Amino acid sequence: MKTLLCVVVSFLVVGLATHPIIAQTASATWSGQITYEGIHKIDPASLKFLDNNGELMKPGDPNWPKDIPDNRMSEQKVFINGTYAKVTGNNYQVMPTAGGKRPFTEQFFVDLKSLKKVTILTVGNDEDAKTYQAEVPLQRVSGWQLTDQTRKIAGYTCRKATVPYKKETYAVWITTELPITYSPIQELTPDTGTVLLIEGSKEQFKARKVAKTALDPSVLKPSVQAQTVAPEQLTELRQKAITDFLEKNRRVGQGG
Repeated sequence: MKTLLCVVVSFLVVGLATHPIIAQTASATWSGQITYEGIHKIDPASLKFLDNNGELMKPGDPNWPKDIPDNRMSEQKVFINGTYAKVTGNNYQVMPTAGGKRPFTEQFFVDLKSLKKVTILTVGNDEDAKTYQAEVPLQRVSGWQLTDQTRKIAGYTCRKATVPYKKETYAVWITTELPITYSPIQELTPDTGTVLLIEGSKEQFKARKVAKTALDPSVLKPSVQAQTVAPEQLTELRQKAITDFLEKNRRVGQGG
């Protein structure tokens, strides 16, 4: 049986709002790639499934999946050159799919000079697709406490800091041996340094590899023609795209 899997819209929007931010330090220009592995705990209560007729299933229904994993794995790659960076991956967000298609796709870029994230949202598929662009400034949490604990991660010496985030205390391991300020979660970006490990009770990001290499700056900047919208409008467009996508595939499942 084919099922359509999605996360409650509010959860998806929260997940999409926590993409990484990078800040370029004034002392040097660094070019290369950082690869992170992520582990994200799944809350089954936040999941919804559609049956073949496009109807929402409930826990306990005969066709309710019995093999839902406890965690999802993800890989995030960050390509940095000078004043721009491109972030790929972030596939820990569960999104509805049907026939190999999704309600939208997104690209994420970081303007290191002005410290803002640029999101390119494409709604729909093929010739009906529409593309939008929104920019948001770096927003970081407060309450950082730097400790004396150190450890090596991906070949770099890191120092542990703790910070309140999502109603708990996160451990954030930071190195100052790279001339960039970066975190795979934007709210957990320190004032200075590169975050190579984030530890929370429901999620973790760890740098698997840091490689210094020359990259073409042109591929790290947004190149598509897109309609500029406010961040709030981008959120509304995501929600509408998911609603329309589910409704369309519900009609297909019902033979409409």
